[in-house]
Amino acid sequence: MDDQHAPVITRERVGAVRRRRTLWPWLVLLLLLLAVGFGVSRLGGGAPAQHAAAPPQAVGVAQAATADMQVTDSGLGTVTSLANVVVQTQISGVLQTIGFHEGQVVRRGDFLAQIDPRPYQALLDQARGTLAHDQGLLRQAQTDARRYALLQRQDSIGRQQAEDQQFVVQQYEGSIAADQGAIETQQVNLAFCRITSPIDGRVGLRQVDAGNYVTPALANGIVVVTQIDPISVIFTLPEDDLPPIQAQIAAGATLQVAASDRSNTTQLATGTLETIDNQIDTTTGTFKLRALFANPRAALFPNQFVNVRLTVSTVHGAVTVPNAALQTGAPGNFVYLVQPDSSVAVRAVKLGVADAGKTQVLSGLAVGDRVVVDGADRLRDGARVIVPGDHPAGDAPAGNQAHRHHRHGAAADAQ
Repeated sequence: MDDQHAPVITRERVGAVRRRRTLWPWLVLLLLLLAVGFGVSRLGGGAPAQHAAAPPQAVGVAQAATADMQVTDSGLGTVTSLANVVVQTQISGVLQTIGFHEGQVVRRGDFLAQIDPRPYQALLDQARGTLAHDQGLLRQAQTDARRYALLQRQDSIGRQQAEDQQFVVQQYEGSIAADQGAIETQQVNLAFCRITSPIDGRVGLRQVDAGNYVTPALANGIVVVTQIDPISVIFTLPEDDLPPIQAQIAAGATLQVAASDRSNTTQLATGTLETIDNQIDTTTGTFKLRALFANPRAALFPNQFVNVRLTVSTVHGAVTVPNAALQTGAPGNFVYLVQPDSSVAVRAVKLGVADAGKTQVLSGLAVGDRVVVDGADRLRDGARVIVPGDHPAGDAPAGNQAHRHHRHGAAADAQ
C-alpha cells in the first residue's frame, strides 16, 4: 500500500527542478545590478538638483513712457487727377501747327494747335456781305413804308398796301438778324481754329500730327491734358471706420492724410481729407474717400497705386511701450516686467492704439516700468535676467563666485 501512494519522481520533474535552481542566481544578480544603477543615478543627480535654477539670461529692456498717439486708419488708394481733358477740335480742317511738346506743363489758355482758318474766314466775309445787302433792302423798305403811310393818311392809296409794306420791313429785319447770327457763327469757328489748353496741367503724347485733316469725331483727340497740381487720391476703408471719421468731420476737424509708395516704405506726400462718398459698397463692406494733395513736384502720378494713412484723432499722454515688448499667450496680451531683484514677472496688459512702432497700454503698466524687448523668447515667469549696465540685487562678486565655484566642483566630483 505504501509503495502505491509514494510520489513517482519522473525524469521531467527532475529537469524542471534543476532549471529553477539554475535561474535563481541570475535573478539575484539582476536585482543587484538594478540597485547599483539606481544608487549611481541618485548620486549623479544630486549635485545638479542642488543648483537646478537656470543661469540668468541677458535681455534688452525699455521703459514705459508717455507719448501722444495718433489714431490712424490705413487703406489702399489710387492717385486720381481732378481734371483729365481730351483736347478735341470743334471744327473740321487741316491741322497746320502743333504748339506743344509732349510732357510739357501748360496753363489754361496756352496755345496747343492751329487749324487752317482760311475757309472760315471766307465764310465770315460772305456773311458780312449778306448782312450789308440785307441792311440796304431794309432801309429801302423802311423808306417806302413811311411814304405809304403818308399817302394812306391822304387817302391816295389803299390801307392794305400801306400795311403790306410794314410786313416787308419786318421780313428784312429778320434777315438782318439771321445775317448777324451767321457772322457770329463764323467768328466762333474762326476762334476754334486756334486750340488752347482748357486747364492747367501736363500734356500727354501727341495723338495726331500736323498736316492731317481733323474733325470733331476724331477718336483720341489731339492730346490729353491732365491736371497734376493739386491732385487727389481715392482710397477705401472698412465701413466700421466710418463713424469716428464722420464725428470728426461734423466737429469741423481737418483730417490729415499721408500717401506712401507701393511698398509702404517712402512717404510721397501729405494732404487733407476732401470728402466721403455717399454710399457703402455692399459687396466689399468698404466706402470711398477722396484726399487732396498739393503736388508741385509731381511726386504723385495719375493712376499710381499708393498706401494711405488717415489720422482720425490724437490720444495725448498715453502710456506706451515698444511693440517688441508685447507677447501673446495664455494670459492674452502680456509683457515681461523686470522686477527690482533682477527677475521677470508676467504682467497682463490691455492695449489701445498702435502707431510708429509703439502701442498704448490702457492698463497693467505705469510710467517708468521696465519691460523686456529683446530675449523674451527664452524667459518664463520668475526667471532671473541680466540687463547690460545693471548690477543684480545682492550681487557680491567675490563670495558668490567662490561659492558657485565650490558647488560646481562638488558636482563634478560626485559625477
